[in-house]
Amino acid sequence: MRKTYDKLVRDRIPEIIEASGKQAVTRIADDSEYEMYLKQKLMEEVNEYLASGNPEELADIMEVVAALGQASGIKFEDLVMMAEKKRHSRGGFDSKIVLLHVDD
Repeated sequence: MRKTYDKLVRDRIPEIIEASGKQAVTRIADDSEYEMYLKQKLMEEVNEYLASGNPEELADIMEVVAALGQASGIKFEDLVMMAEKKRHSRGGFDSKIVLLHVDD
């Protein structure tokens, strides 16, 4: 029985599928579609986290963000530095502030 996915998977997934006695049919995305598949994967992982609340999904989100950065020529460490800079200048979310409205 065939199950169709057409989605980006982690590098070892075909090997894991083959080890279970199934056959994985794959192809390599070209550079232009790779970013599109990464964006789809990001949405998939975010939705999985929202549905489950499982912290492991946050790790999956980080992996996809790192790959998106790399595809754009940005190292993960640089993304972390950008986040730290933004946190320093605009703050984080620690205070749980909800903006209701702004009056002129």
